[in-house]
This record gives sequence, structure tokens and C-alpha cells, in this order.
Amino acid sequence: MIYEAVIGLEVHVQLKTATKAFCGCATEFGLPANTQTCPVCLGLPGTLPVLNKKFLEHGLRVALALNCTAANYLKFDRKNYFYPDLPKDYQISQYDKPLAVNGRLEIDTETGKKEIRILRVHMEEDAGKLIHSSSASLVDYNRCGMPLLEIVSEPDLNSAAETYEYLTQLKSILEYLEVSDCDMEKGSLRCDANISLRPKGETKLGVKTELKNMNSFKGVRDALNYEISRQEKQLRAGTAIVQETRLWNEEQQKTFTMRTKEEAHDYRYFPEPDLVPFTISDETIDAAIKALPELPQAKKQRLARDYTLSEYDAGVICADKHIALYFEEAAKHYSPAKNICNWLMGDIMNYINTHRIETKALKETLAVKNLIAMLELIDNNIISGKIAKEILPEIIKTGKDPEKIVQEKNLSQISDTSQLETFIDEVLREQAQVVNDVRSGKEKAMMFLVGQVMKKTRGKANPQMVNTIIKNKLETNS
Repeated sequence: MIYEAVIGLEVHVQLKTATKAFCGCATEFGLPANTQTCPVCLGLPGTLPVLNKKFLEHGLRVALALNCTAANYLKFDRKNYFYPDLPKDYQISQYDKPLAVNGRLEIDTETGKKEIRILRVHMEEDAGKLIHSSSASLVDYNRCGMPLLEIVSEPDLNSAAETYEYLTQLKSILEYLEVSDCDMEKGSLRCDANISLRPKGETKLGVKTELKNMNSFKGVRDALNYEISRQEKQLRAGTAIVQETRLWNEEQQKTFTMRTKEEAHDYRYFPEPDLVPFTISDETIDAAIKALPELPQAKKQRLARDYTLSEYDAGVICADKHIALYFEEAAKHYSPAKNICNWLMGDIMNYINTHRIETKALKETLAVKNLIAMLELIDNNIISGKIAKEILPEIIKTGKDPEKIVQEKNLSQISDTSQLETFIDEVLREQAQVVNDVRSGKEKAMMFLVGQVMKKTRGKANPQMVNTIIKNKLETNS
């Protein structure tokens, strides 16, 4: 029997506001414990919450970008549970009247495009943070009251790979909207997954497991792959799946039981009496729709069309807003744009990742004019692509004009035929067997000879000229 995984996600996004959801405390990350608190977010008697307008505006932008239907009538509810990180013993959230419902997000899969339905998007405040040690558990209330948006998908995902793609697309949209820094290490983006297995072809859902404590997209993917394997083994062995919440252990690469269904909370939702229900006009919603920026999918289609890029290349470029902006600025002054795309996707991205440079700092890291100058040196046969790869780190580190670096290091490409013939004749004498292979029709052997000449000239030879001269010599002497 073939089993199919069915996955639904609950993604919590901390929105980028200067103050918390219902009070005036700052939202800055990393300050000393319990220094960003006040009577309101600590739930002291007699205090009243006030909705942060920017919280609502950011939430509405996200909901609309996810193609949701925004509600005209909103209210907040109290989600009641007792835990040390929740000083009020309840969390202000939304229950039956969420911010928006019925959205969708398109992802790319191995079999083509797939639409993932969004069940709901609602606003709520965050809880505090428990810090455990071997001798005690401490609590930091700085995070209490942070503005969160919960995005709940329908169970439309069928693999860990699809889930990873969904999260990647969602993160990209959030970054384009500039509503969150999406930093999972800071807790700005958190994800819980509900997963069950069923025989392929059936429509009835299996018994689900909820996965928590996944601190990266890779962690989500690894946890889901483990859980799919665990549940499948149990089903094949005839063992029933227990509905439970499980925690992902990154070090052991396993999930462990946290609580079973019998231990689950009854949150006893009821309307928040200190925040009155309110309405959002259609005019306000329409204005928010018109104010949305160009989103990743739309930008991807436009770049593919305007700059003759493949859908894959355009998708990679548009996945990161800052990379896309850099690409477009460079493409205004240089063509073909495909060359810019290749360098961004290859050596430049590799440098950024290796040196842990944020993409938003790309313009400061590598000035657009310097990248264009380097590409023009290649186009004009002043340097080879190999030399360009070698000088790229120095261009980035020093900010120098690429042409000056080439002159200072005497790296100009050798295009003088007589000079090249000296190196080529030497290689042909040394590689007699490879010469025979070329004459017998082996194309890879030809590339080897060109490579040997490039090696002798330390990458300074013009590879096209080398190729042509070698061919002429071998044809003449055959």
C-alpha cells in the first residue's frame, strides 16, 4: 500500500512595528530580560489594552497579498490557558471573527504549479519566553504582547519538499511587503505543522500529529520527513497512530512526544471585553489592495518577459527582494541581463553566503557600477571569466574599479596570436596522446587542451582564440 502525507501549517509571523500589539512597549530584540514590559502587557489589574494601528495595517497587507477575503467586522477574543510565560493567564487573539479567510498561495512542485489554500489569517499577541537550565526555569516577559499574525493553511501540502517551498514563498511575500524581518533565530517566524498519513487515493484524513520546536525551514523539512517515515512504519506494522503533539529534536534528528490529545488544552475562548468589536470599510480594504507592492510571482513573470530569462532564473532572482532590486538596477545599464543573472546566482551569492552578508547590504558590498565594469571587461576580451572570478573578492573587499585591479595585477587577457601559439605549441608537444584523442573526435579532449593552455597562462589566455588556433593547427597537421 502506498501512503500519502497530508500536511497543514500554522505560521506565526511577528510583525515589524515600533511598539507592541496593545501597549507602548518597544519591540526591539535582544535587550536585557524583562526590560520591555509595562502594566498592560504584564496584565496588571486595572490596565486596558489599546490596539496598535500599524499592527492592523500590516496584518491587512499580508492577508490581501495572500489573496484572502478581508473581514469588515472584527473582534478580539481571550484564549485562556495557564502557563508561566503568560502573565495574564490568557492571550488576546481572534477566534470566530478573524482578520481574513479563504486565501491561496501558489507554489512550484515537481509536477508543476500547485495552489495551497489559506484557511484564515488572524491577529494575536505573543507570550513570553521560558529559559530552562539544569537547576531552574526562568521567564523573560519582553516578548509578551509582541504583534503576531497567524497564517493557517488548509491540509493541501503532501510532502516535506512542498512544505519547504510553501514557507519559502510565504517568507518572500512577507519580505516584499516589509512587514517582518522573518528571522527564525529571533523568533520572528515560527511554524507548527499538522501531519497525517492516509492510503493514496482516499479522501478521509488519518490521525494527525502536531509538530513543534522547528527553528528553521530545513528543520521543518527534516522533522516532516522523519515523521512521515515514523508514521508509515507504524501503519505498516499495524500500530495505530496516536493523536499527539511532538517536539522536534534537532541534535537527535527525531521527534518526541510532548502531550497526547487527552492532555490538550480547552482554551475556553470568549470575547475580549476590553477591546470593542470594530469595522473596516470596503474603501479602506480597496485602498490597501491598491497600495500593495509588486509581489514575487508578478515580478518573476515580468522579469522573465522583459529580460528574456527562464522561469527558473527569474524565480531565483525574485525569491529575494534585495537581489531582485539589484538585478533590475544593473539591467538598466547593461545587457544581456542573463549575464547579470548568472553572476548573481553563482559567484556573488556564494560570496554573500560564505561571508554571512545580508542581501539587503548587497549594493554596499558590490557597487552596481563595479559589477557592470567587470562584465564589460569580459565582453571586451580584456579579461577572461576565470580572471573575473579571481578578482571578484578583491572588487568586493576594496571597492576598487575592476579595470584598475586588472592593470595593477597585470591580468589583461592575452589575445596576441604569436604569444598564444608559443603556449599552445608547448601543450601540443606535452599532450601527444590527447592530441590523438581530439583527432579521433573526442570533444572533451579538446577542452582539456584548452584548459592546459589556460593553466600555463594563469587564466590570461583568450579561450575562444586558443580553441580556434588549436583546431587550425590540428587540421593543418593532420
